[in-house]
Amino acid sequence: MYPWLWFWAPQFHFPFSGSVAQRIEPDTNWFFAGIRPEAGNGDVEQQIFDVASYGRQLGFITEVLLAQSSPGTIAPDQAARSLAQLEDVYHEVEDVKRRNSDKLARSAVAVLEKLRSSNPAELARVLGRFSQATPLLEHQRAPGT
Repeated sequence: MYPWLWFWAPQFHFPFSGSVAQRIEPDTNWFFAGIRPEAGNGDVEQQIFDVASYGRQLGFITEVLLAQSSPGTIAPDQAARSLAQLEDVYHEVEDVKRRNSDKLARSAVAVLEKLRSSNPAELARVLGRFSQATPLLEHQRAPGT
């Protein structure tokens, strides 16, 4: 009302007053960050989850399995659609795995580089352990690879 007196108008901000911005998008990174390294790669699991959630994947599997084991429970056309969707998910998941396959090797090299700079003797011990396993790994490889 009095634009020429605006600088004399005090502004009080009590707790929980004023402009408020809130993110309402759920943060699911805590789940994928909690995956143990020996159990899997959290980043890859997140990408696979983005392709199809675990519940959706289990739903496809359940519908296909019930159609095979109990023919009257699921309609054949629904089972065929679920099988086709399951195959699509499978191919997308394999594509995600293929794109991320060298990530583990790159992280291993980075850790070995760090070990070399901090403790060369320990690096030699670790590499010695794996160089003894190399003939075993060569034997397990498929011919022509």
